[in-house]
Amino acid sequence: MQLTLWTYEGPPHVGAMRIATAMRDVHYVLHAPQGDTYADLLFTMIERLPRRPPVTYTTFQARDLGGDTAELFKEAARQAMERYKPAAMLVGSSCTAELIQDDPGGLAQALKLPIPVVALDLPSYQRKENWGASETFYQLCRHLVHKPGDKVAKARPSCNILGPSALGFRHRDDVKEITQLLNQLGVDVAVVAPLNASVADLQKLAEADFNVVLYPEVGLAAAQWLQRQFDQPFTKTVPLGSHATRDFIAEVCALTGLAVPAHDPDNAHAHWYAKSVDSTYLTGKRVYIFGDATHAVAAARIASQEMGFEVVGLGTYSREFAREVRDCAKLYGIEALITDDYLEVETQINALQPELILGTQMERHIAKRHGIPCAVISAPVHVQDFPARYAPQMGFEGANVLFDTWVHPLMMGLEEHLIGMFREDFEFHAGAAPSHLGSTRPASDKAVHVTAESKPSTDTLTPVSVQAVAPPAQAASNQATWSPEAEKELGKIPFFVRGKARRNTERFAQDLGVVTITVETLYDAKAHFSR
Repeated sequence: MQLTLWTYEGPPHVGAMRIATAMRDVHYVLHAPQGDTYADLLFTMIERLPRRPPVTYTTFQARDLGGDTAELFKEAARQAMERYKPAAMLVGSSCTAELIQDDPGGLAQALKLPIPVVALDLPSYQRKENWGASETFYQLCRHLVHKPGDKVAKARPSCNILGPSALGFRHRDDVKEITQLLNQLGVDVAVVAPLNASVADLQKLAEADFNVVLYPEVGLAAAQWLQRQFDQPFTKTVPLGSHATRDFIAEVCALTGLAVPAHDPDNAHAHWYAKSVDSTYLTGKRVYIFGDATHAVAAARIASQEMGFEVVGLGTYSREFAREVRDCAKLYGIEALITDDYLEVETQINALQPELILGTQMERHIAKRHGIPCAVISAPVHVQDFPARYAPQMGFEGANVLFDTWVHPLMMGLEEHLIGMFREDFEFHAGAAPSHLGSTRPASDKAVHVTAESKPSTDTLTPVSVQAVAPPAQAASNQATWSPEAEKELGKIPFFVRGKARRNTERFAQDLGVVTITVETLYDAKAHFSR
């Protein structure tokens, strides 16, 4: 088993927790050891929910393994029923408790609780978090959805929005944006599930005319079951980006027989912004994309068709949707990277040297280490990606947010280049890191340099002028060293491509056996790689 520092997805029982936490009257009884309660922190500290997840843990310890752990589970289920009085109960095991094979489903059924009990079979060593969320929502629908009565004529068509959950990337704001969009088209939203849905809401899912699947990783399996069971169609287009939002509107209108609007709404600014003078210098920027399948595929289309970027890398950790991502990558003449190892992602980023990274919080850290602008487009995310403000990713307002989020790091790159022209100023000295990327070197690697002129005397109160400078890099035994003149010339190159220029020059010098890199070597390398 590979030991990693970060994981893109947790075990499947965390996915089940996301569904239980999203809903209003469902409780999850989880057979798990004491340490597995860490998962509560994902919701209270990262998503900043005002309540802890509706989960009861059996929290068995090592000494309990010699006794009756099954009785521990039954007692936990009884107490949860008495204390929380849920309308439905989920029961299952964590990855550790799965090894005990206590059968939580059978134990819960033996209690004859007066509510629906949904037993979850989530194989922790074969599946992961998104699959666990999808399977949990699917099983809830199978157990709770009622067959609809006779269709009654309605003034407006209705739909359900499927897929948004707790711990989802901008799900709260996406639901608000798409609900507004559907209402403007003349479509009523009957149920949003699982986010903020009740058991009663799930029971009436089949009464709507169609389903809108915003997040296939969570909602697709349930939508496919509803289509098989009740002949209820669902949308295939995810409205991420201006073009996809227009396609989504056309698809909804085709399902409902409504007229397609002739014009975009007044808040559709991103399309104009992308063609403005301030954005044209970004055309052709090389972008690397990694995330869940839905956001990665959508980001590739937005980057290529709406921003004018060049997609040089595309990948996902969502193995269940690997085929869709591979097909998308072929459109851009590249091969998709399907992996859940962030070190493989970092290796590919280092080889491709993109000018912008669109990814998860993992790629955010990778980008900081390599000094590359980055925007987060997908879970897993951290607390800063659950903003207090309204910041959707979907719909026309979402396209505006995406434009700002992706373009501003590159715009700041131009600003940093201009700041670089004033490096003699005390505020913009050579040791200062780019302001929008944060420090890219550890504080322990910075040396404090006090100039002779600024040395304080005993008879003056003049403050000391302190400047942080980076120590000279130690060259490898087979790597050329840089002359002071070449280092100075390298500093004139914009910082957001300076790293690439340095690496290309060092590789060029190594291939030619050059010991000391001069200004001439730097420009010879530039000419070589520009061919």
